[in-house]
Amino acid sequence: MKQQIRYALKKSLPVMAGYIFLGTAFGILVSEAGYGVLWAFLMSLLVYAGSMQFAMLPLMTAGVSPLTMAVTAFFVNSRHLFYGFSFIESFQKMRQKPYMIFSLTDETYSVLCGCKSEDPEEQMRDSWFWITLLDQCYWILGSIIGAILGKALPFDFSGIEFSMTALFVVILLEQILKNPKENGRTAAIGLVVTTVSLLLFGASKFLLPALVVSVLIVSVCGGMSKKETEGSADE
Repeated sequence: MKQQIRYALKKSLPVMAGYIFLGTAFGILVSEAGYGVLWAFLMSLLVYAGSMQFAMLPLMTAGVSPLTMAVTAFFVNSRHLFYGFSFIESFQKMRQKPYMIFSLTDETYSVLCGCKSEDPEEQMRDSWFWITLLDQCYWILGSIIGAILGKALPFDFSGIEFSMTALFVVILLEQILKNPKENGRTAAIGLVVTTVSLLLFGASKFLLPALVVSVLIVSVCGGMSKKETEGSADE
């Protein structure tokens, strides 16, 4: 277990750098919205969906219905449905399956993809749990720190939420450098499809169609590459 935790700490360090900072930003916003440390802790423990947590605050202060908030959460986090496709079989074999499904965030998904490609999966699944748990702990810790500090910090935090995007870009670049051909092609497909979807559907509706089309294209291309590889091997 010690070895697994050390491995998880090493792999989760980039996420820690982003999550503590972003969690602190979220905690500050919670405090400014008039909610206390307990709210920040419970939201990060039970909701644990970075972008949705930021979106929840204005919804809560506006007094929207739970149904509206639930529908909003579904659409904001609908991309996670696609993230889980590549881990269905892996999570089925883990005793922590319910928690792994609940806690599969953007950044955790990227880290697990890297682990899956470079390590024997059967030996590392317990480490996946520790990576996932540590990531949530980083977020919770940041949220608590931000809620405690609250308005005491004399800084302008405008635009601080962009740090989550920056973190994800860094993880993407790391994956491309590891496998320029395959991951670079996938990134190019995502870029083109996302740009076209943004132009067609607008900023508020482009994400879901972009994800659906990207997954379909990448799946088709992956299947074709696999057939070509098998054909070459047969020859």
